[in-house]
Amino acid sequence: MLCFFGRDGRIKVIGGDGIEGLLISPKQLPYKYIEFLQNQGYLVSILNDNNIQVWNLESRCLVYCLEWESNITAFSVINGSNLMYVGDDYALVAVMKYDAEEGKLLQLPYHISANSLSEAAGFPFPTDQPIVGLLPQPCSSGNRVLIAYQNGLVILWDVSEDQIVFVGGGKDLQLKDGVVKSMNEVNIDSPEETLEHQLGDKEISALCWASSNGSILAVGYIDGDILFWNTSSSASIKERRLPVIVLQWSKDYKSHNDCDGQLFIYGGDEIGSEEVLTVLTLEWSPGMGNLRCVGRTDLTLTGSFADMILLPSSGTTGGNHKADVFVLTNPGQLHFYDEASLSALVSQKERNPSISGLEFPISSVVNRGSIPNPSAGTKWPLTGGVPSQLSISKNNGIERVYLAGYSDGSVRIWNATYPLLSFICLVQGEVQGIKVAGSRAPVSRLDFCVFTLNLAVGNECGLVQIYNLKDCSDGTKFLFVTESKSEVHNLPQGKGPQCRAVLSLINSPVQALQFVSMEVNLLWDLIVVTSRCWTPAPFLYCSF
Repeated sequence: MLCFFGRDGRIKVIGGDGIEGLLISPKQLPYKYIEFLQNQGYLVSILNDNNIQVWNLESRCLVYCLEWESNITAFSVINGSNLMYVGDDYALVAVMKYDAEEGKLLQLPYHISANSLSEAAGFPFPTDQPIVGLLPQPCSSGNRVLIAYQNGLVILWDVSEDQIVFVGGGKDLQLKDGVVKSMNEVNIDSPEETLEHQLGDKEISALCWASSNGSILAVGYIDGDILFWNTSSSASIKERRLPVIVLQWSKDYKSHNDCDGQLFIYGGDEIGSEEVLTVLTLEWSPGMGNLRCVGRTDLTLTGSFADMILLPSSGTTGGNHKADVFVLTNPGQLHFYDEASLSALVSQKERNPSISGLEFPISSVVNRGSIPNPSAGTKWPLTGGVPSQLSISKNNGIERVYLAGYSDGSVRIWNATYPLLSFICLVQGEVQGIKVAGSRAPVSRLDFCVFTLNLAVGNECGLVQIYNLKDCSDGTKFLFVTESKSEVHNLPQGKGPQCRAVLSLINSPVQALQFVSMEVNLLWDLIVVTSRCWTPAPFLYCSF
């Protein structure tokens, strides 16, 4: 079948044996894209206002219409299926499916974003570049799709394995004077044939597959050039290397030469290779006037690299460090390698020995208070926190606490005395034996009184809960105040923070909380400010 579309929202369909049909859209707008769902009996069209329409060719009528939220810049249907790719100007690819039984166009949960491509490739992808082309690769059963960005970048993505197969970043084939040259035949010393000259600021205007198996891609650019890409070769992505992100130097104190030592490196490896922290042992030969690498060790990382630090040597100042190293990896694991183990491994005859570090027991060390004082006056600054008189700090030496409210209504408290925070307790937002509506709503405001150790928690339902962080061995009284009543309950003895009062007076998110005065016998004055839509913010002053 063949179809034509005009500027007024009409589609002319022509088939065999003189069959003709006219489809008229409710909106008189031009179309951006139009494709058949092959052997499905449906036609999919996209208007300039980003409305996606599905037409039933048998009944010649519009069966479904979906308004897309962003500007659609690329569209393609997977051959022989009811699945389709939609690309927009936010560098996002969505997957759509037309369900003929339900008569609906469904957006599947799977999508391809610039961030996911960046994580898979190991280098940043443009998030401000519109997608200008989407081509399912032939002979891949719809499992691979080529994504083209406006700035000239092309990606071949494997949907089933969630990985990049090809990245267009170097010229694999070049069409010049009617002859196709391979990359090996191109004179790389010629300035006019450098990558920057060939691909710098080139915008894609058209593209298509130039082979039946999807191994060759033809790309046209706005400057009139046509480049051919060999997607079957993985050389282009292997030629890309990660930038050198971390460089740290550790002096060899056993050597009399100031230039001997170890260099810690993260980065510089091929994209897709295993994440390691490389340690190079360097020696300077004064007589020969050169620097030699006499050993290399790759520290295998558990998770992706986040940061590293070398510990200062005792009695040294400035940038001198010893080879004891902390390595932080995602998600939040801290590993420790000491100088002895590193020296032993570097001295081995193997060229690239690989070791794994031991996970550093952060919480247990902090809770025991066994972190040594930094030597030579070195200080690790920590800003924020308030002095604490928690009863649980008698044996642990807690001087500062860090509090955070969460969307599930809970509050978590950490020991912030040391640079490495350790978890203390969890406040669930529930009162034992008493049901309080809205207690699980997201926390919107917190306030903490350092004199009475009272914690006020306000949430988006207008509920304010008052906790006392001191242990109550003989139980406690609980005050429940609503718009219509005030109740006092006796709560049994419990461990951890105890809820002393709940205020449920205004059904509006709490915008501000502040303790304004402290009285004896654990009495307090509290100011609560909430907010309602289209009305002035209510102001509530409570005294207990």
